[in-house]
Amino acid sequence: MASRIFKLLLLQLAFVLIQHADSGSTITSLPGFEGPLPFELETGYIGVGEADEDQLFYYFIKSESNPEQDPLLVWLTGGPGCSSFSGLVYENGPLAFKVETYNGSVPTLVSTTYSWTKVANIIYLDQPVCTGFSYSTNPLADIPSDTGSAKRVNEFVRKWLAKHPEYFSNPFYVAGNSYSGKVIPAIVQEISNGNYICCKPQINLQGYVIGNPLTSYDPDRDARIPFAHGMGLISDELFESMKRSCGGNYYNVDPLNTECLKLIEDYHKCVSGIYDELVVAPKCETTSPDCYTYRYMLSEYWANNESVRRALKVVKGSKGKWERCDFSVRCNKDIKSSIPYHMNNSIKGYRSLVISGDHDMTIPFVGTQAWIASLNYSIIEKWRPWMILDQVAGYTKTYANKMTFATVKGGGHTFEYKPEENAILFKRWISGQPL
Repeated sequence: MASRIFKLLLLQLAFVLIQHADSGSTITSLPGFEGPLPFELETGYIGVGEADEDQLFYYFIKSESNPEQDPLLVWLTGGPGCSSFSGLVYENGPLAFKVETYNGSVPTLVSTTYSWTKVANIIYLDQPVCTGFSYSTNPLADIPSDTGSAKRVNEFVRKWLAKHPEYFSNPFYVAGNSYSGKVIPAIVQEISNGNYICCKPQINLQGYVIGNPLTSYDPDRDARIPFAHGMGLISDELFESMKRSCGGNYYNVDPLNTECLKLIEDYHKCVSGIYDELVVAPKCETTSPDCYTYRYMLSEYWANNESVRRALKVVKGSKGKWERCDFSVRCNKDIKSSIPYHMNNSIKGYRSLVISGDHDMTIPFVGTQAWIASLNYSIIEKWRPWMILDQVAGYTKTYANKMTFATVKGGGHTFEYKPEENAILFKRWISGQPL
């Protein structure tokens, strides 16, 4: 009897939450930003899954150029469990936090000059469910998975477009970085397959953009050792010994291979003081205002302010503490490698841009180059520098499957470390210009 009452209460709560969820609200001002917003912002929820129990929160920003014709992107931050708001304020959106010591008031937001929204409409999506301000009305729901997320994002996009039909004809792309780079190729495949289902509106799917993407755990992690050697973080002698003893397998080591295990220890001693996401940056305490990552705390102070939640039209009671990256969000990581999805998307002719910050040791560019080469597509444009004015900004190579690979010189794990260079790179690629 008690169990039945509990289930009824859950259903009633779910109904109340869904009733209060707004499908989309125009936001003209935000706490922490002085004056009206200089761009058009909409926030809201789209229900997906069984009985719309997963309420996915989004921030939609119209292109500041020509929203009726410019591309439409859905942006996914990695994790899993990192809010897309992180991409909006740290990587490629029109707002950023002013970095200053927190004094208890709402952190200050300022305009940026490098936003991708200058040339594209972007939906910043909090997914999987329970990430950011997204929530579930069913506390007993199954744990989300990579393949499940692909289906949910496909459903989200179709429902969002049904509410915004004026964007159906815009060129559509899926974009994101880090862990989402593993899931995005599956999302592209899911949307593509959905376009073949009878009587459903066609999404004008054109391709995808991924930055320092996770592709397959062991190969990506194994690539850290040759990267560390190339960056001068470990000696020639240690690297040669590791190659000889470990055979290229550095993270899934045979426990009986004691020589390799000892060398792995020596490797970790060498790199333990390195900030993986940008090897030239200092490794420091996030709580110090002088630390680069201090800015992450500002987003948490901001999003947990009640005036901010009211302004964003967050459903009251749907979320406890907001975290930029909530790594307690459980996810069944059932896509072991995204390579088959890349291959299938290539066969279907979708464009792709793969960007690597060349100072990232989390997902090193050497590992990304290796899996791209494994697709066995011929090279259309060989390795060359790409330039901003008369300076080398990185290097690029283009393949016959419409895949462009580009490094960003001095870049890190996410676009935030070189936002202007990444914005120029994206603008050239999305408009079909040579890099």
